[in-house]
Amino acid sequence: MNAMPPLATATLPQRESPTVAALFIGFFNLGLMGFGGVLPLARRMVVEDRRWMTGDEFTELLGLCQFLPGGNIINMSVAIGSKFHGAIGAFSALLGLIVAPTAIVIGLGVIYDQFSSDPRVEHMFAGLAAAAAGLLLSMAIKIVWPLRKRPVAVVIASICLSPSPFSVCRSSAPCWCSAPSAFW
Repeated sequence: MNAMPPLATATLPQRESPTVAALFIGFFNLGLMGFGGVLPLARRMVVEDRRWMTGDEFTELLGLCQFLPGGNIINMSVAIGSKFHGAIGAFSALLGLIVAPTAIVIGLGVIYDQFSSDPRVEHMFAGLAAAAAGLLLSMAIKIVWPLRKRPVAVVIASICLSPSPFSVCRSSAPCWCSAPSAFW
């Protein structure tokens, strides 16, 4: 009878601890891949490609990072770097993650500063603002739609989105703000 050994006694492949430079390069590549939404790519890099952690370790660490304030991927980079090389590893992974997007945004800001008065650029940003507003409205509808069957939730949402008499506006448009936050 050829029984498979239990999982606890099965030999797992040895994982090598990443170097500080490997942490920087790995998270630098993640930072280049996208602005936000790179958590699935981070999992693939850490668990499948580089095998720095198991899937269970990654999931457990993600649970902790979701509990902490801040962006999940930022917290993950610090936690993974810290796991392998302490503070220097955390700094290396964090710097790798944010250096490229920061440089890109600063570069785009410098370019925008040069061309911001061009009417074509102004129209382009007006179009981008309209598109962003449409996406925001679409997401709000998707979030609110299930609440239509819950009257108490509709009342609470209505109160939160009602105009506040304590709000200050700099335009003639009505002030829409969260009523509870107006008392802060």
